[in-house]
Amino acid sequence: MAMAALNILSQPWPPTPSSLSFSNNNISFLTQCNAATATINSKLLSLSHSCHFSVLSSLYGTNRPNSSSKLSSMPTHLSKSGTLTAGTGCSWMQDNSMHHNDAADSECGEGPLHSAFPAKAAEISSIEDLYEFISSGPLMNKLGLAPEAVAESIDKWLAYGLHLCRLFQLKELDLSVPQKVRIYHYYLPVFFWCEDQISQHRSLYKDGEDIPPLVIGFSAPQGCGKTTLVFALDYLFKVTGRKSATISIDDFYLTAENQAKLREAHPGNALLELRGNAGSHDLPFSVETLTALSNLSKEGMKMKLPRYDKSAYNGKGDRADPSTWPEVEGPLTAVLFEGWMLGFKPVPVEVVKAVDPQLETVNKNLEAYYDAWDKFVKAWIVIKIKDPSCVYQWRLQAEIAMREAGNPGMSDDEVKDFVSRYLPAYNAYLPTLYAEGPKGSDPKHLIFVEIDEGRNPILGN
Repeated sequence: MAMAALNILSQPWPPTPSSLSFSNNNISFLTQCNAATATINSKLLSLSHSCHFSVLSSLYGTNRPNSSSKLSSMPTHLSKSGTLTAGTGCSWMQDNSMHHNDAADSECGEGPLHSAFPAKAAEISSIEDLYEFISSGPLMNKLGLAPEAVAESIDKWLAYGLHLCRLFQLKELDLSVPQKVRIYHYYLPVFFWCEDQISQHRSLYKDGEDIPPLVIGFSAPQGCGKTTLVFALDYLFKVTGRKSATISIDDFYLTAENQAKLREAHPGNALLELRGNAGSHDLPFSVETLTALSNLSKEGMKMKLPRYDKSAYNGKGDRADPSTWPEVEGPLTAVLFEGWMLGFKPVPVEVVKAVDPQLETVNKNLEAYYDAWDKFVKAWIVIKIKDPSCVYQWRLQAEIAMREAGNPGMSDDEVKDFVSRYLPAYNAYLPTLYAEGPKGSDPKHLIFVEIDEGRNPILGN
């Protein structure tokens, strides 16, 4: 990816007080932590004299780049090729995309810099405001990110934040509150947590030993933004010079032929009629793929990542042609493994029968999933929702956005039928997942991120 080669620290980024002002309701950690105050003042004074926030007028002269974006071009989900494509209705990325007259033709992260750089140098107080905003995030205490640590690494927060703004074609000097929340309260805190997990993982090995990549599991309901989160994290790993691979449980679905056989073996069971629930995945293929990824620890080692084509057979889907699978090269630092039912584990039969009698077969199938998936995962991020009915609303929003963009999308009735095949599993397995975590997970390597209906993190439990 072209943007991965950018050295963010060599680019000017002079925020102004107006562009980095936040609500007075934000908690001021500067007044609560004297040590953090001293650190941030010293750090910011240094930064204010560095090239990070100086304007290189010779670079742009009087014709600064025009900050432009187009709603229909805003990337929101991964295509078969692994790039983000428009159409899922992620409003946080669209908030400031309607205020510009010019259209950006480039794809996400591939085109020119979409930002304006005012001639006035940044004032320290504006960076202090951003520091306060970052420190007030609901995940900071949960992830062990103390205000002092934020102050010491504020330059990284700013640099990585700008990388994400460019990735999603956002105006970094004119972010809306939802955009600030998504970047500084969600994506970056999770990224720093992942970095810490990787450091702990690598410390277990001696110098000279082959270090397998850390497999980080993301368990999250459909439509909650996990694919975009993983995309952002994968991009940041590449920005920092680390090799990572992304894989989804979707990539392990049965072939169309074997899915038809599953349907024929369970006539009348709507939960196994189409892909999705436990039983509709090729578990030996999962083990083969995850084992190969875990062994990708040396320079020059390569493998292709399987992909699933959901558009095949009129939407029933089939495994994509191997010639289209993306290639990944070692040594890998991390494998980002995501899925809506990752971490689900069987529950007593009476529980599933009370939810939906059709779930009994699914529950039995789930017994084999730990050895096929979960045992490979050494660090877990579980995205928690209060009400599974949010899945329907999120899916409906996505399909409406796709239809309005001129792309094929399900009707409202089709969305209702689609989601209805997943809700029994959510109702049966989410309570145990949220109460106990995935089987075999270590609390030291597990975080729960509770999100609201807007897909943003909240304090939660």
